[in-house]
Amino acid sequence: MENLFDLKYDGTEYKEYKPCSEAWSLRNPYLQNSHLQNSKCWNKKTLTTKIQNISNTIKDLNADIIALQEIESKEVLALLSEKLPFYKYRFFLKNHDSSVGVAVLSKYQIIKTKAIPIDKFDKYARPILSVTVKIDNENFIIYNNHWRSKNAAENTRARYAVALKNQLINQESGTDYVLLGDFNSNYNEWQTFKYDKKLNNTYGITGINHILNTIMDDNLILSSDIMNYDKQVHYNLWLELRKQNRFSYKFRGENNTPDNMLLPKALFDNNNISYILNSFKVFKPNYLYKNKKINRWHKNKGYSDHLPIISSFTTDKINTTKHKIKYKPQSSQIKQLYNIEHITQPIDIKDIVVIYKFKKHAVIKQLNERAIYLYNCAEDLEIGKKYDLTVNTIVNHFGLLEVKEISKIRQKSEFSNYKSLYQDGTQIDIFDIKYTNDIVTNLIGNYKKGYLYLDNNKRIKLYFSKRFKKPRNNVKIKINSGHLGIYKSKVQILIHKKSDIKIQND
Repeated sequence: MENLFDLKYDGTEYKEYKPCSEAWSLRNPYLQNSHLQNSKCWNKKTLTTKIQNISNTIKDLNADIIALQEIESKEVLALLSEKLPFYKYRFFLKNHDSSVGVAVLSKYQIIKTKAIPIDKFDKYARPILSVTVKIDNENFIIYNNHWRSKNAAENTRARYAVALKNQLINQESGTDYVLLGDFNSNYNEWQTFKYDKKLNNTYGITGINHILNTIMDDNLILSSDIMNYDKQVHYNLWLELRKQNRFSYKFRGENNTPDNMLLPKALFDNNNISYILNSFKVFKPNYLYKNKKINRWHKNKGYSDHLPIISSFTTDKINTTKHKIKYKPQSSQIKQLYNIEHITQPIDIKDIVVIYKFKKHAVIKQLNERAIYLYNCAEDLEIGKKYDLTVNTIVNHFGLLEVKEISKIRQKSEFSNYKSLYQDGTQIDIFDIKYTNDIVTNLIGNYKKGYLYLDNNKRIKLYFSKRFKKPRNNVKIKINSGHLGIYKSKVQILIHKKSDIKIQND
């Protein structure tokens, strides 16, 4: 909701949401003669605008059950509900000392609610709301979360995960439920926070991945094999979308997935309530998301800094033969590797050409197909030769797909014209992610403070390998063989060796 506050002053409001109407300033000495008494502060007009915008979005979503985060009070929930009369049932939960709480709106009857406390010594910790609804005589539990933000380290979010896990352990086997809300954690948090000293104070352990078991042995749980685990594991619905579409929030232009839906095995057993495979999506009409920007609440207009996520469930029996997992590799093409999370069985890739190599690393490519980066496993390959090989392990390193283990290498022939498989930087859109891991050539620009400034008024980050002597600022350089990479959703060019660039004479 990005902070839906009422007009009553409680003393727990964020600074910009303290009410400032004349009526309230007369009754609240805090507000008298305050800089908050102006048209820019939180008042009836701004509240009305925000409620109207949010209610319009919820109407367009047309979901049966809505879970809300960042909402201040029962009173403001009631104001929102007036605009949404088709949601007959609602419930709100908040820690008395917290600024915001969570709520659920439902077209189905709410038959039970429960507050799950987080930490009795932390008076600001937001409890998790458990709401049980009755659907076609079946019970469905929604656990609505709003975990601690990343202003704090991971151990604070781990407490929420532990509280949730303790609740789930005591739950009857086969219970249908969904864990959802703002976890302030990416679906692959154990990878994205790993090298952040501010966040990683848990020796690499994350609440969302390790405690709630969305990964096992450093591999994300997939819906295709979730029933094979004896442990209580969860499938994160972000895995149903292509990697470039996984975001509900942007931080400094980078894709983030703080909002999550985690499903247990019970929703895949075809009993009672079932998840409808591939129904998960991010709701982003033009009024919420346009020109790669989220239309957040700002200067008394807009919506929220988060995009809604939505998924569908059914009480009907599912024909499992009609619900194949999306993006399962069907052929021995490199491009298929980009559509899977991890390799459960080795994949044979045929007719690859080594087009670039340095030390034990290489870039391989198929004719008229994609390229991929072999990290620290290419010592037995030679540049300019064609092979068949087997890929055993792939990893996603801050958005860049890498192969980390290969086997069954079969050399086939020479391919001396391997540079013909480079991408001409003047003929392609180097920012298009379909060229990730390609080798780009023929790019000329001015280098300054880590960026290459191109003639089309664009710039691209250059990342130089360790011990590489970077060019001086304000010199013109030519990219002879740059490795197109991506780091936290931003495209960059990786420079691995001296011959990759050439300083141009004036």
